[in-house]
Amino acid sequence: MTTAFDDVLHADRVTRLGVGDTTRPIRVVHGLDGIRTDVAAGQVLATGRNLWKRWCEHPAYRPHDLLLGLDAGGIVPTIAVAWASGSQYRLAWKVNLDLPGKVVFHEPHARRLEVFAYGDFEGLRVLIVDDEITTGLTLANLVEALRAAGADITGALCLVEDTAGEGRQLLERDGVPLCVLTTL
Repeated sequence: MTTAFDDVLHADRVTRLGVGDTTRPIRVVHGLDGIRTDVAAGQVLATGRNLWKRWCEHPAYRPHDLLLGLDAGGIVPTIAVAWASGSQYRLAWKVNLDLPGKVVFHEPHARRLEVFAYGDFEGLRVLIVDDEITTGLTLANLVEALRAAGADITGALCLVEDTAGEGRQLLERDGVPLCVLTTL
């Protein structure tokens, strides 16, 4: 079934107000984040299908064992891709819990820098999902931490690539293919 939101994910840059010196002054907003408008359930699923299809057609496509989404913007896209692909997922959270197998990485332009992924990643092929990429520093930090935990990173899926940063180039230097739906 084709709907009006199957092919286009609208996104743009918006100035953040009241942020400190270390926080990025621009926020990427998009049609799946629920900031500007209500999001229909069908739009979530259609976006997940579109991103999954684009990844399956990507020249660097490799299968994965697990999707890993990032708190907070990556939660909805991760669930959408999980539905579309039939994949299992985990979420990395900005909550430090007393759980085994903790992988710690940093989101350098955020107010709360530490992010935690839990569980055993040894030998798993992990496909990372987030809502947007600009500088790529968060994803590069995550890739480094997951590889140290024994994971094989098959790629990164993002709804939006903000080309004001060099995120794609950073991931490519790390050998991680990037697949996106929309570019700013």
